Amino acid sequence: MQRWNRKKTHFPALASLFVVLLVCSILYIERSIQQIDEDPDHHHHHSHQHNQEVPSVTYVKPNRDRSANRDPEVLDRYSRCNSTRKYSGRKIRWVDPKVESSQRRQSLESCDVFSGKWVFDNVSYPLYQESSCPYMSDQLACHKHGRSNLGYQYWRWQPHNCNLKRWNVTEMWEKLRGKRLMFVGDSLNRGQWISMVCMLQSVIPADKRSMTPNAHLTIFSAEEYNATVEFLWAPLLVESNSDDPVNHRLDERIIRPDSVLKHSSKWGHADILVFNTYLWWRQGPVKLSWSDEEHGICEELDGLGAMELAMGAWADWVASEADHHKKQVFFITMSPTHLWSREWQPGSEGNCYNEKAPIEDAGYWGSGSDIPTMQMVERVLSTVSSKVSVLNITHLSDYRRDGHPSIYRKFWETLSPEQLANPSSYSDCIHWCLPGVPDVWNELLFHFL
Repeated sequence: MQRWNRKKTHFPALASLFVVLLVCSILYIERSIQQIDEDPDHHHHHSHQHNQEVPSVTYVKPNRDRSANRDPEVLDRYSRCNSTRKYSGRKIRWVDPKVESSQRRQSLESCDVFSGKWVFDNVSYPLYQESSCPYMSDQLACHKHGRSNLGYQYWRWQPHNCNLKRWNVTEMWEKLRGKRLMFVGDSLNRGQWISMVCMLQSVIPADKRSMTPNAHLTIFSAEEYNATVEFLWAPLLVESNSDDPVNHRLDERIIRPDSVLKHSSKWGHADILVFNTYLWWRQGPVKLSWSDEEHGICEELDGLGAMELAMGAWADWVASEADHHKKQVFFITMSPTHLWSREWQPGSEGNCYNEKAPIEDAGYWGSGSDIPTMQMVERVLSTVSSKVSVLNITHLSDYRRDGHPSIYRKFWETLSPEQLANPSSYSDCIHWCLPGVPDVWNELLFHFL
């Protein structure tokens, strides 16, 4: 050190400055690399982050008590982001539930009822007639809207090594006696709710049943059983600007990623909960409006990353508030789409239009069943596995290219002559005809209740 100090006195001033800058640069680079290596989430950032600057990860507890926080402005379809900045890296840290033994949930996989094949059965199916259900949706009533081939109604799901419990409407009502069954989610979950109502309503006298008008929460009531079957519109699970059940077609999706308060204040009172979310996260980037942000400042994140944040806030509610001795919670995995016929018929350029039978290839897996999303959902659900039963409807539904409304439904927008000349261009290959595939989802629910 002394020798270096002696030599330093003979350096020109410019050389001395160069050495100092070089040393500082090396130290800065080493420190940056060390910070990246120590970041446990560095390898889990989503593909939307291509800049060189890695946001520092901070963990945010979901906002479950507004009395303890600044009351944020409620999001609705008129909400806007005054400014948008890049995603800061904040993540939801949800409560880690205690590992509790649950014979009911452990026994769910004694036979894998989600692995099997579709069997044509025009004796036992359909479980109800489309025209006999007064609560049928025009979005799902395919026969009413011109579909003449009714083969989609006659397929039964047959697990490989066991049988599904046979549907019994009276037994189901006894399971629901004195209880509230609530479906929470998007239009696909609403379809499953309508399916359940149609499967149940026939044994209830007309003067002993009622349906509230379509709203954020819609309720079918059966007086004799003191029971309700309800649907709560919450397509993104967390609070969002898309929470109006009718007017939710917006150019910009804004969510409150750390708050389920708006919806949980309603779903928290149900005895049996059936959740879903998926489709709306595939429609491009999502704006994040955190509960503690003011002045309309938003962050932007890709759909998968935003969905993971929302699932985290939901999981926090489940872990903290859902006593599995009093409440049964189910999560429905993603409902697949059939938008590209080339996936099951190489060389074709259509979609689900004019498909009349299920896919027979047992190993088929379409792009409508997004594997990264499935993996993320599985990771989140594993943290609340003692409190949530998973109904994995994805693969079994993936075979059912024939089960969608296609062109046989009511379309609220006017179709152009060009569309009408090309049916594939406006076919609905997302939702499901009723009676049909969602009835099987409800048979699975009945099997596990």
